[in-house]
Amino acid sequence: MEAQNNQCDREKQFVSAVIYLHDVETTILTFLKSVDHTMALLFERYEIICVNDASKDGTANYVKNFECEDKTAALTLINMSYHQGLERSMTAGVDLAIGDFVFEFDQTHLLFSPESVKAIYQRAIEGFDIVNATPNIRQPVTSKWFYSVFNRFASFSYALDTESFRMLSRRAINRVRSMSETAPYRKALYANCGLKMSTLSFDVTEQLGSSSGNDLKRRSQLAIDALILFTDVGYRFAITMTLIMMLITTIVAIYAVIVYCFQNPVEGWTPTILFLSFSFFGIFGILAIVIKYLSIIVELIFKKRQYVYESIQKISK
Repeated sequence: MEAQNNQCDREKQFVSAVIYLHDVETTILTFLKSVDHTMALLFERYEIICVNDASKDGTANYVKNFECEDKTAALTLINMSYHQGLERSMTAGVDLAIGDFVFEFDQTHLLFSPESVKAIYQRAIEGFDIVNATPNIRQPVTSKWFYSVFNRFASFSYALDTESFRMLSRRAINRVRSMSETAPYRKALYANCGLKMSTLSFDVTEQLGSSSGNDLKRRSQLAIDALILFTDVGYRFAITMTLIMMLITTIVAIYAVIVYCFQNPVEGWTPTILFLSFSFFGIFGILAIVIKYLSIIVELIFKKRQYVYESIQKISK
């Protein structure tokens, strides 16, 4: 009777769980069991898609030998041709997913309770197309610094934070896919797609491990790319340095004129300094124009769209 009640309590929506894997043989089995058990407990129909980003250890074998708790559930393993990183690999997994809602698990180091997943799902059906799950653990100083700078210089409606997983509606997936064929930083596209987004915090039931050296290197490179593509940090720094150098060049030219008027410089020194000063001034001026053009191109490609809307409501027939 209890089993029948559990069956009746499960949600009717079909959901997909996409998990990113790269050399995680020490954590994948425990994490996969946790995700499968949670999905079977909460949903009548679900699928799990594991994206193996060219792992060199036994990660793929653990997935191949795994059996889902619900025998009707589908387990799919995507083997990337070569190591392509988190963003491209997760895009491949989401493209294959057919669920009405899709869970994205970017890492396999943290376990969470079924109640946390249910809370995320309930927030989604309240009308939020993107729901992020942030763990209640102490975050690295580097992560705090990155998100502080990113949110300060990115003109997004929603602030980004450290997340363990997230849930996307089918509408959010279609919207992001129409915005850009490539996703250099999915979280930024989600926050800038114009749909409702919410963030919930949850308690971690177990921490299976920490990020590897390769994972930290990947995240560092991704952080640099995201700051350049989706914020004004790179543009402001480049323009500021260019203006400073133009100012220094102007000061040197003025100094050369003063020396020529009031002192007795070596013959040819003043014309040489003036020539170099005006040459560098012109070069830095050209650089300022080039930087502005590049910022416009980046903004057109990654930041601005033709239009974005949150919802459409028919008031009358």
